[in-house]
Amino acid sequence: MRILAGLVLALLPLSAFAWGQKGHDTVANIASQHLTEATRAAVDSLFRGKDMVYWANWLDNASHTPQYEYSRTWHYKNIDSEYTFETAPENRTGDILKATNEQISVLMDPDTRGADAKLALKMVIHFLGDMHQPLHMGRYKDRGGNYHKVKFFDQETNLHSVWDSRLPETGHKWSYTEWTRQIDRASQAEQDEIISGTVGDWCRETYEIAKDVYGKTPEGTTISYDYIAGWTPTVELQFLRGGLRLAHVLNYIYDPAYRATHSSPQGK
Repeated sequence: MRILAGLVLALLPLSAFAWGQKGHDTVANIASQHLTEATRAAVDSLFRGKDMVYWANWLDNASHTPQYEYSRTWHYKNIDSEYTFETAPENRTGDILKATNEQISVLMDPDTRGADAKLALKMVIHFLGDMHQPLHMGRYKDRGGNYHKVKFFDQETNLHSVWDSRLPETGHKWSYTEWTRQIDRASQAEQDEIISGTVGDWCRETYEIAKDVYGKTPEGTTISYDYIAGWTPTVELQFLRGGLRLAHVLNYIYDPAYRATHSSPQGK
């Protein structure tokens, strides 16, 4: 069975895994370092002691099962170049901005308990990772860069796959704990700046990065050392933003004392 499972995973395209496992694990691990005691107790209660990292990648696989197929479009918000973030047509089945706000509202509802609360929490953890991967705010026509063909050194691939896994893994061959240790170094003032704004603001920020990525990576680009060196700091920043903002969202949901001194990530 293990061999069969490994073969199945090997056949899945890299683009099926947003930020790759390393990115999602790093975002969740950074967030776990910034939870208040009240928030940590609430999360531990729902997850029965399992760390958030345990569930960070869960939705990438779950969205491809019949039970959770409804969430497949919730991982991204694709916007073609003729539109802006504000004018892009709405996806009838939902997008990451709408889904994140909806799941935060589910968790804010005091009547949400048990399995419903656990599911919403797992989704929020995943979405805060996804929304900081620039190609999850990529173009609709090329499916967020999945049809945007490039070469990674001598290998044919696509822009989405590069940003999901190849770029982070080549920039730093670190474990998620090493990523956390190296980049989770922002001062309190820097952290306060990062967590300011709303989910919509954060998605718009990533969308602006995506436009820059497209502009500097036309189809047919051969990605090599200079590209990796140039964009790795952006990967680092996006991992850090995702982690700090995930902690902010969860602290706002679960800790009344924190909520009294911080603005809502939903802008309400």
